[in-house]
Amino acid sequence: MKIAISGKGGVGKTTIMAMLADYLNKQGRDVLVIDADPSPHMAQSLGVENVDNIIPIADMKEMLTQRSGKTEGSPFYNLNPQVDDLLADFIVEKNGIKLMVLGAIQTGDKGCACAESTVLKRMLTKLLLSPTQMVLLDMEAGVEHLGRGTIAGVDQLLVVVIPSKSSVRTALKVKKLAQDVKIANVAFVGNLVHDQDDEAFLAEALGETPIAFFPDAAAVRKIERDGEPIIKAAGEVAVATAALATFLLPEVAG
Repeated sequence: MKIAISGKGGVGKTTIMAMLADYLNKQGRDVLVIDADPSPHMAQSLGVENVDNIIPIADMKEMLTQRSGKTEGSPFYNLNPQVDDLLADFIVEKNGIKLMVLGAIQTGDKGCACAESTVLKRMLTKLLLSPTQMVLLDMEAGVEHLGRGTIAGVDQLLVVVIPSKSSVRTALKVKKLAQDVKIANVAFVGNLVHDQDDEAFLAEALGETPIAFFPDAAAVRKIERDGEPIIKAAGEVAVATAALATFLLPEVAG
Protein backbone atom coordinates (compact mmCIF):
# COMPACT_ATOMS: atom_id res chain seq x y z
CA MET A 1 0.00 0.00 0.00
CA LYS A 2 1.28 3.46 -0.92
CA ILE A 3 0.17 6.35 1.29
CA ALA A 4 0.99 10.03 0.74
CA ILE A 5 0.47 12.92 3.14
CA SER A 6 -0.08 16.56 2.21
CA GLY A 7 -1.43 19.84 3.57
CA LYS A 8 -0.54 23.44 4.32
CA GLY A 9 2.95 24.14 5.65
CA GLY A 10 3.37 23.74 9.39
CA VAL A 11 0.33 21.55 10.02
CA GLY A 12 2.35 18.57 11.27
CA LYS A 13 2.56 16.23 8.27
CA THR A 14 5.98 14.85 9.13
CA THR A 15 5.08 14.20 12.77
CA ILE A 16 1.96 12.26 11.83
CA MET A 17 3.72 10.29 9.10
CA ALA A 18 6.61 9.39 11.42
CA MET A 19 4.19 8.20 14.10
CA LEU A 20 2.30 6.15 11.52
CA ALA A 21 5.52 4.61 10.19
CA ASP A 22 6.61 3.60 13.68
CA TYR A 23 3.20 2.14 14.53
CA LEU A 24 2.97 0.10 11.33
CA ASN A 25 6.53 -1.14 11.77
CA LYS A 26 5.69 -2.39 15.26
CA GLN A 27 2.66 -4.15 13.77
CA GLY A 28 4.96 -6.18 11.56
CA ARG A 29 4.69 -4.16 8.36
CA ASP A 30 7.73 -3.59 6.12
CA VAL A 31 7.79 0.23 6.00
CA LEU A 32 9.61 2.48 3.52
CA VAL A 33 9.29 6.24 4.10
CA ILE A 34 10.11 8.59 1.22
CA ASP A 35 10.80 12.13 2.42
CA ALA A 36 9.94 14.36 -0.54
CA ASP A 37 9.73 17.60 1.43
CA PRO A 38 12.14 20.33 0.18
CA SER A 39 13.15 20.82 3.82
CA PRO A 40 13.38 17.19 4.97
CA HIS A 41 13.03 16.40 8.68
CA MET A 42 11.79 12.82 8.61
CA ALA A 43 15.20 11.40 9.53
CA GLN A 44 15.26 13.35 12.80
CA SER A 45 11.65 12.40 13.52
CA LEU A 46 12.51 8.70 13.15
CA GLY A 47 15.69 8.98 15.22
CA VAL A 48 18.21 8.39 12.42
CA GLU A 49 21.72 9.27 13.57
CA ASN A 50 24.15 11.45 11.59
CA VAL A 51 21.39 12.99 9.50
CA ASP A 52 23.81 15.53 8.03
CA ASN A 53 25.54 12.65 6.25
CA ILE A 54 22.39 11.76 4.32
CA ILE A 55 22.61 13.17 0.80
CA PRO A 56 19.15 13.77 -0.68
CA ILE A 57 18.70 12.23 -4.11
CA ALA A 58 17.63 15.65 -5.40
CA ASP A 59 21.12 17.01 -4.64
CA MET A 60 22.61 14.58 -7.14
CA LYS A 61 21.70 16.77 -10.09
CA GLU A 62 23.90 15.06 -12.67
CA MET A 63 22.59 11.61 -11.82
CA LEU A 64 18.96 12.78 -11.88
CA THR A 65 19.40 14.50 -15.22
CA GLN A 66 20.94 11.35 -16.66
CA ARG A 67 18.16 9.16 -15.25
CA SER A 68 15.43 11.45 -16.55
CA GLY A 69 17.04 11.41 -20.00
CA LYS A 70 16.90 15.17 -20.39
CA THR A 71 19.59 16.77 -22.52
CA GLU A 72 20.61 20.42 -22.50
CA GLY A 73 18.23 22.53 -24.55
CA SER A 74 15.62 19.77 -24.78
CA PRO A 75 12.21 20.11 -23.10
CA PHE A 76 11.66 16.34 -23.00
CA TYR A 77 12.18 13.74 -20.28
CA ASN A 78 12.42 9.97 -20.31
CA LEU A 79 9.18 8.72 -18.79
CA ASN A 80 10.74 5.39 -17.73
CA PRO A 81 14.11 6.18 -16.13
CA GLN A 82 16.15 3.42 -14.52
CA VAL A 83 15.45 3.45 -10.78
CA ASP A 84 16.03 -0.10 -9.54
CA ASP A 85 19.33 0.70 -7.85
CA LEU A 86 17.87 3.85 -6.23
CA LEU A 87 15.39 1.67 -4.41
CA ALA A 88 18.29 -0.11 -2.68
CA ASP A 89 21.38 2.08 -2.71
CA PHE A 90 19.83 5.27 -1.32
CA ILE A 91 17.94 3.80 1.62
CA VAL A 92 18.95 4.19 5.27
CA GLU A 93 17.36 2.11 8.00
CA LYS A 94 16.48 2.76 11.64
CA ASN A 95 14.86 0.17 13.89
CA GLY A 96 13.43 -1.64 10.89
CA ILE A 97 12.01 1.46 9.17
CA LYS A 98 13.58 2.23 5.80
CA LEU A 99 14.01 5.87 4.75
CA MET A 100 14.81 7.48 1.42
CA VAL A 101 15.34 11.25 1.34
CA LEU A 102 14.38 12.73 -1.99
CA GLY A 103 14.83 16.39 -1.07
CA ALA A 104 13.74 19.44 -3.02
CA ILE A 105 11.61 19.02 -6.11
CA GLN A 106 11.78 22.17 -8.21
CA THR A 107 9.23 23.01 -10.87
CA GLY A 108 10.58 22.56 -14.40
CA ASP A 109 10.68 25.37 -16.95
CA LYS A 110 7.51 26.01 -18.90
CA GLY A 111 5.51 23.56 -16.88
CA CYS A 112 7.65 20.51 -17.71
CA ALA A 113 8.19 17.89 -15.03
CA CYS A 114 11.62 18.28 -13.49
CA ALA A 115 14.14 15.47 -13.25
CA GLU A 116 13.33 14.86 -9.58
CA SER A 117 9.60 14.58 -10.27
CA THR A 118 10.18 12.22 -13.19
CA VAL A 119 12.38 9.92 -11.12
CA LEU A 120 9.99 9.99 -8.14
CA LYS A 121 7.01 9.09 -10.30
CA ARG A 122 8.95 6.21 -11.78
CA MET A 123 9.95 4.96 -8.33
CA LEU A 124 6.34 4.97 -7.16
CA THR A 125 5.16 3.01 -10.18
CA LYS A 126 8.13 0.63 -9.98
CA LEU A 127 7.44 -0.42 -6.41
CA LEU A 128 5.53 -3.70 -6.40
CA LEU A 129 4.39 -4.35 -2.87
CA SER A 130 3.36 -7.43 -0.94
CA PRO A 131 0.42 -7.15 1.52
CA THR A 132 2.83 -6.48 4.40
CA GLN A 133 4.76 -3.70 2.64
CA MET A 134 3.94 -0.02 3.09
CA VAL A 135 5.33 3.07 1.36
CA LEU A 136 4.70 6.34 3.18
CA LEU A 137 5.36 9.48 1.14
CA ASP A 138 5.90 12.75 3.04
CA MET A 139 5.19 15.43 0.42
CA GLU A 140 6.08 19.09 0.28
CA ALA A 141 3.61 21.60 1.68
CA GLY A 142 0.90 23.05 -0.52
CA VAL A 143 -0.53 21.79 -3.79
CA GLU A 144 2.12 22.11 -6.52
CA HIS A 145 3.16 18.46 -6.30
CA LEU A 146 -0.38 17.51 -7.28
CA GLY A 147 -0.09 19.59 -10.41
CA ARG A 148 3.07 17.67 -11.31
CA GLY A 149 1.35 14.36 -10.68
CA THR A 150 4.11 13.05 -8.43
CA ILE A 151 1.66 11.21 -6.17
CA ALA A 152 -0.73 9.96 -8.83
CA GLY A 153 0.32 6.36 -8.10
CA VAL A 154 -0.64 6.29 -4.42
CA ASP A 155 -3.47 4.27 -2.94
CA GLN A 156 -4.39 6.78 -0.23
CA LEU A 157 -3.82 10.51 0.23
CA LEU A 158 -4.00 11.90 3.76
CA VAL A 159 -4.58 15.65 3.97
CA VAL A 160 -3.55 17.11 7.33
CA VAL A 161 -5.57 20.11 8.46
CA ILE A 162 -5.56 22.21 11.63
CA PRO A 163 -8.53 24.18 13.03
CA SER A 164 -7.97 27.36 11.00
CA LYS A 165 -9.69 28.77 7.93
CA SER A 166 -6.47 29.06 5.94
CA SER A 167 -5.58 25.43 6.61
CA VAL A 168 -9.08 24.32 5.63
CA ARG A 169 -8.87 26.27 2.36
CA THR A 170 -5.60 24.54 1.46
CA ALA A 171 -6.95 21.14 2.48
CA LEU A 172 -10.03 21.52 0.29
CA LYS A 173 -7.88 22.62 -2.64
CA VAL A 174 -5.60 19.62 -2.16
CA LYS A 175 -8.62 17.29 -2.20
CA LYS A 176 -9.99 18.90 -5.37
CA LEU A 177 -6.65 18.60 -7.20
CA ALA A 178 -6.21 15.03 -5.95
CA GLN A 179 -9.55 14.12 -7.46
CA ASP A 180 -8.51 15.81 -10.69
CA VAL A 181 -5.49 13.49 -10.96
CA LYS A 182 -7.68 10.47 -10.18
CA ILE A 183 -6.55 9.67 -6.65
CA ALA A 184 -9.48 7.57 -5.52
CA ASN A 185 -9.00 7.66 -1.76
CA VAL A 186 -8.56 11.05 -0.07
CA ALA A 187 -9.14 11.58 3.66
CA PHE A 188 -8.63 14.44 6.10
CA VAL A 189 -6.62 14.12 9.33
CA GLY A 190 -7.12 16.76 12.02
CA ASN A 191 -4.10 18.01 13.96
CA LEU A 192 -3.39 20.48 16.77
CA VAL A 193 -6.91 19.87 18.04
CA HIS A 194 -7.72 21.16 21.53
CA ASP A 195 -11.31 20.14 22.14
CA GLN A 196 -14.65 19.10 20.66
CA ASP A 197 -15.23 22.63 19.36
CA ASP A 198 -12.13 22.26 17.18
CA GLU A 199 -13.36 18.88 15.96
CA ALA A 200 -16.79 20.30 15.15
CA PHE A 201 -15.25 23.27 13.32
CA LEU A 202 -13.18 20.99 11.12
CA ALA A 203 -16.04 18.63 10.36
CA GLU A 204 -18.35 21.49 9.35
CA ALA A 205 -15.74 23.47 7.38
CA LEU A 206 -14.50 20.40 5.49
CA GLY A 207 -17.94 18.95 4.87
CA GLU A 208 -16.85 15.64 6.41
CA THR A 209 -15.35 14.39 9.65
CA PRO A 210 -11.60 13.74 9.63
CA ILE A 211 -10.67 10.09 10.05
CA ALA A 212 -8.47 10.89 13.07
CA PHE A 213 -7.84 13.83 15.38
CA PHE A 214 -4.35 14.47 16.74
CA PRO A 215 -4.10 16.66 19.86
CA ASP A 216 -2.10 19.85 20.27
CA ALA A 217 0.29 18.00 22.57
CA ALA A 218 2.88 19.86 24.62
CA ALA A 219 4.77 16.57 24.91
CA VAL A 220 5.44 16.53 21.16
CA ARG A 221 6.89 20.05 21.25
CA LYS A 222 9.12 19.14 24.19
CA ILE A 223 10.38 16.01 22.43
CA GLU A 224 11.24 18.03 19.34
CA ARG A 225 12.96 20.78 21.30
CA ASP A 226 15.01 18.20 23.20
CA GLY A 227 16.23 16.77 19.91
CA GLU A 228 14.54 13.43 20.54
CA PRO A 229 12.74 11.36 17.87
CA ILE A 230 9.11 12.37 17.53
CA ILE A 231 8.12 8.70 17.53
CA LYS A 232 8.73 8.67 21.29
CA ALA A 233 5.45 10.56 21.73
CA ALA A 234 2.87 8.62 23.71
CA GLY A 235 -0.51 9.25 25.31
CA GLU A 236 -3.19 10.87 23.14
CA VAL A 237 -0.83 11.11 20.17
CA ALA A 238 -0.33 7.35 20.22
CA VAL A 239 -4.08 6.80 20.50
CA ALA A 240 -4.70 9.01 17.47
CA THR A 241 -2.00 7.15 15.54
CA ALA A 242 -3.68 3.83 16.29
CA ALA A 243 -7.03 5.23 15.10
CA LEU A 244 -5.43 6.43 11.85
CA ALA A 245 -3.72 3.09 11.25
CA THR A 246 -6.95 1.20 11.94
CA PHE A 247 -8.77 3.28 9.33
CA LEU A 248 -6.08 2.58 6.76
CA LEU A 249 -5.68 -1.09 7.66
CA PRO A 250 -8.62 -2.38 9.70
CA GLU A 251 -6.77 -5.64 10.35
CA VAL A 252 -4.26 -3.85 12.62
CA ALA A 253 -6.99 -3.00 15.16
CA GLY A 254 -6.08 -4.17 18.62
